[in-house]
Amino acid sequence: MSTDRELTFRSLFSGVVLGALLTPSNIYSGLKIGWSFNMSIIALLVSYGLWRSLQRWRLGTAWSMRESNINQTTASAAASIISGGLVAPIPAYTLLTGERLDAAALMAWVFSVSFLGIWVAWYLRRSMVEDTRLRFPEAVATLETMQQVYSHGRDALQRLYVLGAAALLGGLIKWADTFVFSLPRWTPTATLERLTFNLDPSPLLIGFGGIIGIRVGLSLLLGALLAWGGLAPWLLASGLVQLDAAASGPQFGVLVEWLLWPGVALLVSATLTALAVRYRRSRNITRTGAGAGFQAPAKLPLAMLGLSSLLVIILQVLMFDIDPLMALLSIPLALVLACMAARVVGATGIPPIGATGQLSQLTFGLIAPGQIGINLMSANTAGGAAGQCTDLLNDFRVGHAIGARPYHQLIAQCLGIVTGSIVGVLVYQILIPDPQAMLISAQWPAPAVATWKAVAEVLGYGIDSLDSSIRWAMLVGGLVGAAFGVLEATLPPQSAFARLLPSSAAFGLAFIIPASISLMMTLGALLAWVLQSRWRSLGERFGIAAAAGLVAGESIVGVGASFWMMFAGG
Repeated sequence: MSTDRELTFRSLFSGVVLGALLTPSNIYSGLKIGWSFNMSIIALLVSYGLWRSLQRWRLGTAWSMRESNINQTTASAAASIISGGLVAPIPAYTLLTGERLDAAALMAWVFSVSFLGIWVAWYLRRSMVEDTRLRFPEAVATLETMQQVYSHGRDALQRLYVLGAAALLGGLIKWADTFVFSLPRWTPTATLERLTFNLDPSPLLIGFGGIIGIRVGLSLLLGALLAWGGLAPWLLASGLVQLDAAASGPQFGVLVEWLLWPGVALLVSATLTALAVRYRRSRNITRTGAGAGFQAPAKLPLAMLGLSSLLVIILQVLMFDIDPLMALLSIPLALVLACMAARVVGATGIPPIGATGQLSQLTFGLIAPGQIGINLMSANTAGGAAGQCTDLLNDFRVGHAIGARPYHQLIAQCLGIVTGSIVGVLVYQILIPDPQAMLISAQWPAPAVATWKAVAEVLGYGIDSLDSSIRWAMLVGGLVGAAFGVLEATLPPQSAFARLLPSSAAFGLAFIIPASISLMMTLGALLAWVLQSRWRSLGERFGIAAAAGLVAGESIVGVGASFWMMFAGG
């Protein structure tokens, strides 16, 4: 019967195609604002709309729910490839060492750390996915969308039309701004322009603002006002930061060299504190202790876990000249941190990918101080493995609810990371042909790169290498971040105080990106909030679809424009 079809050619093929189309969006947004978007729901809507339309035209048979699950598993695996390091430790490594890896080597590396995470997820599947006390909120959202799509098909098609229209609008605006005429960047005064306070007409930023919600949007605005409206003028007045007298326009590059340090300290402190608190609480939810959770070994998965571990070790030695003992040590550390991240995601829905990477950085900083390669790339192993592990566990939870076969999802996930590794690396290298000249700039703020680079510098060169004003700012940022982390992890999500508490991730991020980006994302959050407040049903049905369309439209055209310019220039 059609409802029993699952691992079909068309489910895998559509997942690969959608993954290849959606991966550039996450690479683009990751380098722009440091955040990415879960692509499971978009993949569900697009594939359902496509195959439902073909069925109406008598060009295909019914698209089953299990096929849809294989499709979203493949596409989300490809799009989540950025956890393999393409928008964080890999560019940071180039900035600090000057070494640029060729495409084939980067593809092998990103694939290897992601492949390791898949087999960790396999061994955590039974203990975590089948334990109903772990809710996996992200998986629940995907499952509920899938069930709504198959029970209310017309509503799903309407949401798809809204997504497509928004993507077309976002793409047209980006195309016009790139090829036709430069859209105006309104700035009230020259002084505010130097402090990066201008309005950038970016559909992607407005769309992301609609996705993140009003609390996170206002947190970005608050952080931008403090960092760029308060600290930046003080830095200039006190002489701690000096601008070129002849310089005009936004002075992001000069100011962010100071501002990123308290922002990074706040982010790292908040994420690690919240991770520790949430992990401690998640242990009380699950049946097993921190070191348990693996099901009994099976021959093929055990062999694949060993093979993926060996591949990661060999690539660390060959590509980054890392000591074999340090490379070997990265494997058990990655396994432990991936397990920790999986528990946190199961209990809270928040993937602590940045936190696991930074915790790994701190660990290797203590074991091998001053070694940049080990600090970044051995730590990258933990972040990459945790990213794919948590993504696949969410997919396993959806599959478990609809009776899907885990081995089929495993195949789909592997095919997804192959697609994501190839497409992601090519897109990254075309977007950023010269990382040292282009990254941590007004055009490409790359906040995740700045964070990894800053942590590696402190651990590699020592905190004494920084100016005393920066050290004090980092101390204050760290203390504030720790307070944020404790409150965010302990307050009931629906309590009034939790809803009023600023988001630590957004507040710290505002120190690392231009104020113009924070302003536009806040605008998007406000527009979505007004829509939701005034027309609640309309906002709930179409708000996220419209916002996701704007993000996809600009990012796909932005990536395409970079391809065009590269080939036209060549």
